[in-house]
Amino acid sequence: MGLFSFIKNAGAKVFGIGKTDAEEAAAAEAAKLATAARRMENTVRDLGLDVDGLNVYIVGDMATITGLAHDQATKEKVVLVVGNSEGIATVDDQMTVENIEPEAQFHTVVSGDTLGKIAKNYYGNAMKYPVIFEANKPMLEHPDKIYPGQVLRIPALD
Repeated sequence: MGLFSFIKNAGAKVFGIGKTDAEEAAAAEAAKLATAARRMENTVRDLGLDVDGLNVYIVGDMATITGLAHDQATKEKVVLVVGNSEGIATVDDQMTVENIEPEAQFHTVVSGDTLGKIAKNYYGNAMKYPVIFEANKPMLEHPDKIYPGQVLRIPALD
């Protein structure tokens, strides 16, 4: 006999033991997305957002959120926390709400936006920017710290 050469990672493993490279890569990606989903759930809890049975599930660049939010504002904030996360392009909001309230509008920040400009656009008064700031706490820590591409809640004025 002698020395035989083989292609190390070609095809499925013999006798069904192990996985192909493609299967291993898919499993690694699924584990990475599951870890990202758990981090998002932890961030929502750390921000004090009240959602019973919160579950975030990610496939590709889409996140699905389920659970029972205490109110509409909490539900919308959870959507923003998840949607404003790196790697997420779409959020499928499957949450229910315990205390029904009117839905807010959403605004995607563009270069040059300030909360004052956004308030002027939606409310007709730039000095109403604190309403938008408060509606996006605790995700926003300062009214001047917004960035292009970020999505903000714009609640109706009382």
